[in-house]
Amino acid sequence: MWGALRAAALGASLTASAGLSADRALAQAALADGPTYSILDFADLDGWADDDHAAALDVFLETCPDLDDPDWAVLCAVAQNHPRDKARLFFELFFRPTLIEDGADALFTGYFEPELEGARQPDARFRYPLYRMPPEAGDGAWLTRREILTSGILEGRGLEIAWVDDATELFFLQIQGSGRVHFQDGGYVRVGYGGNNGHPYRSVGTELVRRGIFGAHQVSAKVIGHWVKSNPLLGKELLFHNPSYVFFREVSRVPSDKGPLGAMNRSITPLRSIAVDPAYTPLGAPVWLEKDGDGPMRRLMVAQDTGSVIKGAQRADVFFGTGDAAGYAAGRLRDPGRMVVLLPIQRAYALLPDGA
Repeated sequence: MWGALRAAALGASLTASAGLSADRALAQAALADGPTYSILDFADLDGWADDDHAAALDVFLETCPDLDDPDWAVLCAVAQNHPRDKARLFFELFFRPTLIEDGADALFTGYFEPELEGARQPDARFRYPLYRMPPEAGDGAWLTRREILTSGILEGRGLEIAWVDDATELFFLQIQGSGRVHFQDGGYVRVGYGGNNGHPYRSVGTELVRRGIFGAHQVSAKVIGHWVKSNPLLGKELLFHNPSYVFFREVSRVPSDKGPLGAMNRSITPLRSIAVDPAYTPLGAPVWLEKDGDGPMRRLMVAQDTGSVIKGAQRADVFFGTGDAAGYAAGRLRDPGRMVVLLPIQRAYALLPDGA
């Protein structure tokens, strides 16, 4: 599962965890009895008529065959035979827009699939390995990041998947939980989350803020990476501040033209797939996103992923794609707005209080 250990929206989540936790605590206190549900009309969705509903239907079809509940299974069967030029009608006939709120303000961030330069064998340039998980690391807390990287305990055991040329980018690849390694011969290997050493993630961005090196508004993955490279000794120690260490597995069955696997073990789609909190939003459900701020977004997405920091009814992480450009766009996103889940009609009305 891609979101298993990913700190989604690196620039945002590296610095804002304390504030988000406080906001969440207040929201939970305000809604001790659970979330609230409101059924809207499609006319209430800002920009609904202008979206590409056929593109959203294609993404819905990517994961709906895996939905077991009868109401979802029936809609998936209908969708598979529904004309694409009438995709908007499909959603309007069989779903109801449901606003789910837990008292916290909406927050939208972005994430992406990193792509690193690498080699199949180590050399003077490519000398930082991506490791598979050793069998002894699977029982509780194992060695820390520092201990793993300074002891040589993984070397010479055939655990290497590939070697990359940048230790800092490898560090962020471990935070994301998956990515691609591009080889010099034009080939590549896609890797996914394969386990960890049992130690909790600690934010190096928050640590830089605590030390007074940067303000909270300044910290991003790019800023951290530049600082680590400009301060090699201090930078190495900074990365050791995070004791968590992620191992990888090869994801060979995903074609190069497809996105990485999300939490539903299916490829996700740039700017149509989002990570959500499944405690509120069912995985596989269409979700209407109204993102405000710079570059407003009005788009029908599909909830196909999760993330360790994606918590709350109005919290979503937008997948931007693979590579540096996607990473830059994802890192800039931290905006308010509103998300509305499209639920099968009977399921939507069943959420309302008796008599509503």
